[in-house]
Order: sequence, then structure tokens, then C-alpha cells
Amino acid sequence: MKERLRCGWRTLGCRITKVMLIAVTGVVAMIPVPVAVAASHAVSPTHTNSARSQVALIIDDLGNGLRGTEEIFNLPVKLTVAVMPFLSTTVADATRAHNRGDDVLLHLPMEPRNGKPEWLGPGAVLATMSDDEVRERVEAALDNVPYAIGINNHMGSKVTSDERVMRIVLSVCRERGLFFVDSKTNFRSVVGKMSEEMGLPRIENQVFLDNTHSSLYVLQQMRLVRQKAMKSHYCVTIGHVGIQGIETAAGIRSGIDEMKGSVEFIGISDLLKAEGKWGTEPRFP
Repeated sequence: MKERLRCGWRTLGCRITKVMLIAVTGVVAMIPVPVAVAASHAVSPTHTNSARSQVALIIDDLGNGLRGTEEIFNLPVKLTVAVMPFLSTTVADATRAHNRGDDVLLHLPMEPRNGKPEWLGPGAVLATMSDDEVRERVEAALDNVPYAIGINNHMGSKVTSDERVMRIVLSVCRERGLFFVDSKTNFRSVVGKMSEEMGLPRIENQVFLDNTHSSLYVLQQMRLVRQKAMKSHYCVTIGHVGIQGIETAAGIRSGIDEMKGSVEFIGISDLLKAEGKWGTEPRFP
């Protein structure tokens, strides 16, 4: 379950003035590491090396054998797989994704403003934790998800708006040569701003694929992804395994078929590397 709130954000140097409920729009502005932050963080789409528009497709909530997992792994494109820590298939899913050639993220449970505590899963970062407790939680979760090259948030609307807590999370990322993808569950999120300040890439989700659990809706969202990618040369989007994971996978597959020849599916790290904005070697445990 994801929190989905209205938000509007700057993207690619222009101002977005509309707000949307079903398609969360974000920023993908990338800052060199560890070079000092430049004055302007907007990335021109003309700088991307690929001739085709690019889509970074992130699939959240792996690690517990949820519905749609097998169907997602059978998709014929490169994925970014976000795996929750300390669950029954955490290590197996992360290893399988890595062996398949996909990018792996730690899908870090973070406290939301609303939502049931049981939705978080084990190892969650809470806003009431001390600095040391937050660091211990993040490092333990990273150590539990093999091949993770970055982190994104599971829920987390309360934590991603807390500068104290996020500074610790992002510090761990910087120390390990990782990055943080803001899932954009919260329009008050400080993650993008703080990533820039700390010399990390700024990467934010632009479209949630499965706010409504039907394959037709997911296909419609995939069409929106294509429109955004064609306009801005890339798009970052998020879907999920889970109760309706098979429907999500089916809608994604239909969208992939429609995008053949016009869109290239890449890992989130490929998007950063194509711009020369992330070239560190992750330090795995």
C-alpha cells in the first residue's frame, strides 16, 4: 500500500503548475558525486546519450513472495527491483533480480503520516528514533538486501519530510556510494532538496502505475509514462507486486508491447550513468 497525495513539482527546468492525484509528478535532477553541487540542478533532456526516450520501471514490495512476483520477473525488459528487508524471499528476490541483470534497491520501510503499522514490515525507520537507531536500522536493512545500489521508501510520508532523519539516511547512502529514489508518497518531502545539498543525485518517481488495481488502468498509466518519456526524453515510474500484482504485471506487459521501437527500458542506475551524474562503485556488505 502506498500513500498517494497531490503534488506539483519543477521538472527539466520548467514549472509544472497542475496537480494530479493519480499520476505523481516528480523531478529527476542528477548531481555529480562527490563534486560540489552546481548552481542549476535541472537536466536538459537533450543531454541524454540514447536516441530513444528512456523509462526506468521500478517494481516495489518484493521480498515476501507476493502475487505477481513471477509475472514481473518474466517481463521482457530491464527493471529496477525494490526489495523489502527481513522477509521470506528478500535474499532470493534480490539475487534473482541481480542475476537477471536488473538493478536492485532496498525498499526501506519508513513511518507514514497515516496507514496501518502492519503495512510497514520489519526494520522500519520511525521519526521518533534516535540518530543512532536510525543509522542502525538503515545499515542493517542494506546488509540484508544483497546487490542493493540504492534505496527507495516504502510508505514514509512522515519520515521523508523529517530533515533530521533523512540526513542520517542520506549520509549512509553517501558513505556506501548509493543513492536514494524518492517514491514521492509525500508532497512535503525534503529528500530531493537534501540530496542536492549533500551532493547526491536527485531522483524522484513521476508516475504511480497502479493506484487503481486493474490491468486496464495500469495500461493507461503506461501510456502516460510513454507521453512523459517522449516529451522529456525519460520517465521514472513505479508499480507493485501484491494483492493485484498479476493485474499490474499484465498492464505493464501490454504497455511494453505498445512502446516497442519508441521507448528503451533501462535501470535507474543507467539513467544516472547516461548523464554522467553517478559513477561511484557501491560498497556491498
